[in-house]
Amino acid sequence: MRGRGVTRLDAIDEIYRLLADAGQETINTSMRLPLVLREAASIAVDELGAAPSTTALASAALRAALEAIVIQAALDAHYEAHPGSRPSLAELAVNAAELDGNPLAQNPGLLRQAAEQVMATHPEADADDVLLWAEALASVA
Repeated sequence: MRGRGVTRLDAIDEIYRLLADAGQETINTSMRLPLVLREAASIAVDELGAAPSTTALASAALRAALEAIVIQAALDAHYEAHPGSRPSLAELAVNAAELDGNPLAQNPGLLRQAAEQVMATHPEADADDVLLWAEALASVA
């Protein structure tokens, strides 16, 4: 599959298939890591019990990163095919507030107002930016 000019969806499917495979076959790799990253991983394994070994920790981190990449790529493909399904920044802020147990979740009108104001000057803002601005608006009111 590598280097064959496959579509994005084909790549997503193949990565998902590979991650779902329960095979335990391993391969030796030569990977150069920054020394400080290797040292931090070693401490996390030895002192914090983060994983059975630094190799297991690196493998788990790589798996988690690949899973996140696949999810984001699938969402991007979905939003490209169905632009109207993309949630607004206000909707993302309401959801973030609900997930965090933030009391602002009970005031979606304020979150919508904050999202509009934030987007006017910061088009790349995220839900956390909106929550911060909404908190500022609420504290002034």
